[in-house]
Amino acid sequence: MATRINKYLSELGYCSRRVADKLIEEGKVTINGKITEKGTKVEKGDQVEVGGKRIKKSTKQKDIYLVFNKPVGIVCTTDRRADPNNIIDFIKYPTRIFPIGRLDKLSEGLIFLTNDGDIVNKILRARNNHEKEYIVSVNRLINRDFIQNMSNGVQILDTITKNCFVKQLGPKKFKIVLTQGLNRQIRRMCEFLGYKVQSLKRVRIMNIKLDVPTGKYREFTKEELLKLNGLLENSSKTFD
Repeated sequence: MATRINKYLSELGYCSRRVADKLIEEGKVTINGKITEKGTKVEKGDQVEVGGKRIKKSTKQKDIYLVFNKPVGIVCTTDRRADPNNIIDFIKYPTRIFPIGRLDKLSEGLIFLTNDGDIVNKILRARNNHEKEYIVSVNRLINRDFIQNMSNGVQILDTITKNCFVKQLGPKKFKIVLTQGLNRQIRRMCEFLGYKVQSLKRVRIMNIKLDVPTGKYREFTKEELLKLNGLLENSSKTFD
């Protein structure tokens, strides 16, 4: 059965479909020696290469799911040439893994890493309404209007952010729970209201809470993975 090239690379645990599409756009993926395009399908017996290196379909490797506490300054990219402070070189995991989603360089906290391309695609679908919780500190005193405006939606990136839960934790600190994944969303929301983020830490994704020291990781527990899969059961996958 033929498989689209981005799905093929994802199922092998080489990278996510999103990263695969980028590699294809850059002309780094070939099938049988010819540079491929998005949507091209891999047939049985085809030889797939990325950057000149053969990608072989082997026996299904063990699925890896990691909870990682990303420090400030680490970049969530699998392109090790793009930044010396990339997440892959920092963790130094013995087999190929990739992050699910992103935390910008100045942010810290919870991020998942895996070799399971299918779970990546489910979690990244913003329309699945998967909760992500953050603790944020800003540069000046928070008032009731700020909390209400953040909760009810702010105009950024040519759209209005979805209603969300926001709770004040201190004079300049608040908790926010998002179900969207807009680029630098919290920072942009604060900037729109005249505030500047001083620190931003993600402490929960869906049912999994951050519980490891900064710069450390652990594997998902069986219970966490079981519950996560249950929450993802009705999630729509990226189109094949």
